[in-house]
Amino acid sequence: MGKEQNRTKLKNLRNIGIMAHIDAGKTTVAERMLYYTGRTHRMGSTDDGNTTMDWMDQERERGITIVSAATSTDWRGHTINLIDTPGHVDFTVEVERSLRVLDGVVALFCGVGGVEPQSEIVWRQAEKYGVPAIAFINKMDRAGANFERVTQEIWERLEIKPVPVVIPMFDGDVFTGIIDIVESKAVYYNDKDLGATFHEEDVPDAYEEEFKKRREYLLHLVSEWDEGLFEKYCMDEPLEPGEIRRALRAATLSKEVIPVLCGSALKNKGVQRLMDAVVDYLPSPADLPPVIGVKKENGEEKEVEREHTGEDHLAALAFKVVSDRHMGKMVYVRVYSGEMNVGTYIYNSSRDARQRVGRLMRMHADRRENLEVLRCGEIGVAVGLSETTTGDTLCAEEAPLHLEAIEFPAPVLSISAAPQSAAERDKLFDALGKLADEDPTFTVAHDRETGETIISGMGELHLNIICERLRRDFSVDPAIGEPKVAYRETITKPASVDYKYVKQTGGRGQYAHVELNIEPLEPGDGFEFIDSIRGGNIPKEYIPSVEKGIIEAMADGIYADTPAVDLAVDLVDGSFHEVDSSEKAFHACAKVAFKKAFMQASPQLLEPVCEVHIITPEEYSGSVTGSICSRRGRITNIEQRGERNVQAISGMVPLSGMFGYATELRGMTGGRGSFDMRFEHYEPVPHEIAEEIVRRKREEK
Repeated sequence: MGKEQNRTKLKNLRNIGIMAHIDAGKTTVAERMLYYTGRTHRMGSTDDGNTTMDWMDQERERGITIVSAATSTDWRGHTINLIDTPGHVDFTVEVERSLRVLDGVVALFCGVGGVEPQSEIVWRQAEKYGVPAIAFINKMDRAGANFERVTQEIWERLEIKPVPVVIPMFDGDVFTGIIDIVESKAVYYNDKDLGATFHEEDVPDAYEEEFKKRREYLLHLVSEWDEGLFEKYCMDEPLEPGEIRRALRAATLSKEVIPVLCGSALKNKGVQRLMDAVVDYLPSPADLPPVIGVKKENGEEKEVEREHTGEDHLAALAFKVVSDRHMGKMVYVRVYSGEMNVGTYIYNSSRDARQRVGRLMRMHADRRENLEVLRCGEIGVAVGLSETTTGDTLCAEEAPLHLEAIEFPAPVLSISAAPQSAAERDKLFDALGKLADEDPTFTVAHDRETGETIISGMGELHLNIICERLRRDFSVDPAIGEPKVAYRETITKPASVDYKYVKQTGGRGQYAHVELNIEPLEPGDGFEFIDSIRGGNIPKEYIPSVEKGIIEAMADGIYADTPAVDLAVDLVDGSFHEVDSSEKAFHACAKVAFKKAFMQASPQLLEPVCEVHIITPEEYSGSVTGSICSRRGRITNIEQRGERNVQAISGMVPLSGMFGYATELRGMTGGRGSFDMRFEHYEPVPHEIAEEIVRRKREEK
């Protein structure tokens, strides 16, 4: 393929995701997109459990998206790579890694619910990666849907300027179609062919005044982004739809405005205009600045750029790993520059591993299309990269670099998983290893004290899904223990210790001596090790052993047998013996010395605290706030939701207080309340409760 053809293909490519609060209709919108582009020949429904994008059995049974599904389709001569992401906070990893490799997003909002809590969370994730967006207000057919109110919430809560490019039309309470402000046309969809065809008419008289007001606002805004357009606007000259779209595209790519569309995916209205907006306003890889990585040169890290072109060296990011019983390890990759070809060797710079690309595929949910090459800008799946995991950089061996990895939150909830028989033991560990490979927010650890295998995740639903996958996908049914909160411990004041480790058991002895100062750091700062040894009092070759001993002691825990965090250790002095000192002696010495210092520094137990958002009918709000307070929570905000008799209650609640809350909330609100929560930060546990937790842990040992 020639250079100019490559450039054109790149300009006609869109890598987009759909993100929203749970139950805003993401999967339904995606299903309509596939139907109208001819990618599928029937419309899947989450209610009927026959969607293309939610292909896992558990997704279809529960009616929610659990894993991000990727597909590719065509619209107006453009290729659209589409990723449908989950809305539930327990699966935030799927949103995080998708946003890392996408160029643009469709932010979906419910016309009734508006900008809900999870909408804000995923919006902040998109902001972190600098991803431009368009908005689609869905469910305009529902009673209580209000386009104006949701648009205002986008302005107030997401802090970005919304620019409506359509107006919803109603006949009484029935949503009938939209007015395209750019084209100055009313659009009506044909119910007989599920909205696949539509016809345009002049703007109805009843909407003329609103149309003029909104068009004036649109023209005023876009004229600021195009000098030629500004002159025409000031001279009251007519502006062509193509000119308006070009200027609005520039404004959207600047991430200062968000075009707003609306419709009802369930009733097959407005989705084609949304796909037009994807092509018109969201970026292609050719619109992006060069991707930046780092490489080591003469012992120093140096920034390097890769242009979004097939002619540059290969630079790609592995953003997802899936274990398939037939294919083995499937690695989802985004190619930023160069090309990836079947049968060639590539370099994993994150693992310092040379690997061969066995197969390349383009995914359509759970179906596959074989490829010979993945070109610049494309998203696909590689098979054969056995040593690659999520966040790894794949590049040309002659031009290595590291792309910025993906950051994932630490898991906050744990349960034990034990094999039902000795024969099942290896099978269980193999299955857990594969699931941990797929999901960076799911971890597996072995408790040396109890001999238990501990699995940890982002919440009860996350761990329930993991256990269900063990049974269904791997035919393993482990015995599951009660959920346990991932506590942490830290110190509240400085302390010092001077400790000598001396062992004499005949023959060569063990000698090490360290002086340590420890002090607390700010929450979230982690761990800092400072080497202040001067004059060789401790030889340099023993310093890493001291640090390693301290890190091991922190991982084991001291005060409550939970990992220690947020502290600094300064190795200020010590001594050694020419014969009896060794790395092993200094490792053991540092471990004991750190534990002594830690217990002198007023240790404190920390617990994960979650931000909780509850939607409830107003008559139950008193009971709901009371239940939050009874769980050691504190209410941070209560607000009326739109024109409905509904309240949104926000609060901060310890994770330990949220077990079983879904059942309690259903009972309190007659099944009409809903909630979501996400880990926010760690906070000190009240002293009396901390003492009880520590006592209980010691009894369990």
